[in-house]
Amino acid sequence: MSEFQWVLRGRCYKLGHDVPHPGGVIPASFMTARETNPEVLVPHLFSETDPGFPSRSRPGDLIITGRNFGMGPKGCGYIAMAALGLGLLCESMSVQAYREAVSTGLRVLSPCEGVSSLCETGEDVEVDFRSGVFINHTRDVERVFGGVPIEVQDLIQKGGNIGWLADWWSTVGIQA
Repeated sequence: MSEFQWVLRGRCYKLGHDVPHPGGVIPASFMTARETNPEVLVPHLFSETDPGFPSRSRPGDLIITGRNFGMGPKGCGYIAMAALGLGLLCESMSVQAYREAVSTGLRVLSPCEGVSSLCETGEDVEVDFRSGVFINHTRDVERVFGGVPIEVQDLIQKGGNIGWLADWWSTVGIQA
């Protein structure tokens, strides 16, 4: 297993405000089917808003969103984002959406007030998820947001709930 990276640098993929999870992030049919297999989900990430996104994205790319990201049923899109090695910064998202993103092991920062005004799609951006330092290398702009709380860093680093539980079971001598 490769070492977990808290600092991501890649291209910005900017979304607007009020992006729903079903339809905006991933088709609703995957949520109603309760699909959790990343291999099935990845090809459909942003398929209704930006067809072909998974084939253009690279590990380290960052999804930057406005207010109220991920409204509605959640989970599948965050699994796909984590599988692609992406990071997520939101001006705001519900507590339920944040909790779901963390549970999948997705590097996520929210709230990041005004982050969507600091970049455009395609720009070279970098984020240290522990410290909250955001750098837009294209514009030579730096901003500091709140980093990932220490209380959830271990959960994210181990890949979310499943990874954390597998690690916990192995430490108590039970095979996962």
